[in-house]
Parts: sequence; C-alpha cells; structure tokens
Amino acid sequence: MKLSPEQCRAARGLVDWTQDHLAAEAGVSRSTVRDFESRRHLIQKSTEGQLLSALEAAGVIFLDPDADGPGVRLRLSSDRPQSGPAAD
Repeated sequence: MKLSPEQCRAARGLVDWTQDHLAAEAGVSRSTVRDFESRRHLIQKSTEGQLLSALEAAGVIFLDPDADGPGVRLRLSSDRPQSGPAAD
C-alpha cells in the first residue's frame, strides 16, 4: 500500500493524533511527518511502513485507491486499542 500525504493527515485526524504523537508512535522525527504531509519531500519505503504500522495499530484502515481515489476509515471502537491524547 502506498501512503499519500492526504491519507496520513486524514488518518491522524481519525485517531486524534498530533504530528508529534504519530512521530513518536512510528519512531520517526516530527519533521519527517511534517515534511511528508506538506509534500516537502517523499519518504523512504521503510518510513512509510513505520507510519502505516503505527496508524493501523491505532485502528486506521487504509482503503486501496479505486476509481474514487484512496481513503481511510476507522475500525469499530470495540475492535481498536485506546490511545491518543484523550487516552494518554
């Protein structure tokens, strides 16, 4: 799965994470998240995997692009771990 900057921002919004929180969960720098989401630079495949893994562990489901484009959704709350600013 290829992660787009828009999907990354939308996924963070679904789980109510800041860029700092995503960076910490994924083990990357905040500037990496910031620069990727603002399209300042591309990310390495390994970094993309770290971001995807962190967001998926929080309950985000990434939808493959189809005729309507890529998307994200959230697992039902009973199926996902509690994390983020409200649970910290």
